[in-house]
Amino acid sequence: MGPKRVRIVDIVSPQRVSVSKPGSDGYVRTKAQALTRLADLLEHPEAAAVRIRDVLDAREREQSTGIGGGVAVPHGEVAELSQPVGAFLVCREPVAFDAIDGEPVTIFFALVGPKRASAQHLKLLARASRLLRNAAFRSELATAESAPDAYRLIAAQEEGRP
Repeated sequence: MGPKRVRIVDIVSPQRVSVSKPGSDGYVRTKAQALTRLADLLEHPEAAAVRIRDVLDAREREQSTGIGGGVAVPHGEVAELSQPVGAFLVCREPVAFDAIDGEPVTIFFALVGPKRASAQHLKLLARASRLLRNAAFRSELATAESAPDAYRLIAAQEEGRP
């Protein structure tokens, strides 16, 4: 039996997915608000949201994690964590995020993990990148009406179902 395939749905629960729409509570309009929302989604008994936000901010100061195509992948290592944790934020109204292509961001996948698991961290980032490379999937995810709808789309895409 070969090594277990790295899956995003193993680290992202439905509670770690959020859809931001105009008029909704906590509507995300800025990069700072997006990072705060992601840190809140990533909060874990082993690492408070404020600690996670500090890690995400530090990474963004090094270089924007806006990878283009309306996607950003904020990530970092949090020593207190024993396992990686991921979250998705879908913004129905794009957010200026200093992405490499200069375009605003609609889909955020955030990942934090323990320092000692850098190989797993890289595999999860690569897996997310492969999922989000699909333009039709990004388009569908960007118009998700709710967090449960977005999670269902993510899980179906990862399993290879439309």
